Parts: sequence; structure tokens; C-alpha cells
Amino acid sequence: MHISRTCTTATGIRTAVTILLLSACGERADDPAQIALGQKVYAQHCAACHGARLEGQPNWRERMPNGRMPAPPHDESGHTWHHTDQVLFGITKNGLVPPYAPRNYESDMPAFAGKLSDDEIQAVLAYIKRHWTSADVLAARAEMTRNMEKR
Repeated sequence: MHISRTCTTATGIRTAVTILLLSACGERADDPAQIALGQKVYAQHCAACHGARLEGQPNWRERMPNGRMPAPPHDESGHTWHHTDQVLFGITKNGLVPPYAPRNYESDMPAFAGKLSDDEIQAVLAYIKRHWTSADVLAARAEMTRNMEKR
């Protein structure tokens, strides 16, 4: 019983420290208006491909008959959280073009420059990031942020 309680307490402390670190890094800015805008814009412009629940298209790791990759999930089961905020913003605004993808890479991901404002793109990303809640993902994102600040 003592070991179990100690493990639970240690896990709780680790999670709390991770959340505090992320708050200090600006990773989880919980602006309700921004999240609401992001949810609305996501539903209008992203959900058709990436799923209403951020689940992505089926078999998203396997090429489609046209040679392109299906839309990946934006929840924790995908790889979106592996990318920095700057990269996610760039891909959303400019599409999968260099430096975000190899030259001549073919993708169904459109560029949203001219369709969405920078604030709307930031809101969508805030909405997506709001779904990343596991301690492992939050810790990895905090480390990524720290590494980017060192550059």
C-alpha cells in the first residue's frame, strides 16, 4: 500500500511539475475565446480531412493509390505533436513545401495563407494542442520548447 501511494504521489508530482513548466513556456495558453475560435475554424476547414475528433483518415501511415499520404490525426496518436509550433504554423499557412517537406512533395494539405488569418491559424493550433494532455506528450513538448529557445 505504501509503495502504491508513493508511486501515485510521484506521478502526480511529475504531472504537476510538467504542467507548471509548460505554463511557464507558454505551451498551454488556455484562452477560452481563442480555443472556441480554433474549434470553429477547425470544424470548417480541417475536420473534413483530419476528422471531427482529430482522428485523421484511416490508414494514415500508408500511401493512397495516388501516392499521397492520408491526413494524419492531430490527437496524441498522430505525429503532429512532434513538431514545433513554428513548423505547424508554417505547414498550415504555406502547405507542405520546403522547408517543411522535400521539393516537389505532393500532398492534399492545402496552404491556408489568404484563406485564414494568422490569428485563426494560431487559434486552430491552440485548439489542437488543447487535446494533448498526457504527461509524456506534455513533457516532450516542454523539452522541444526548451531546445528551440537554446538556438
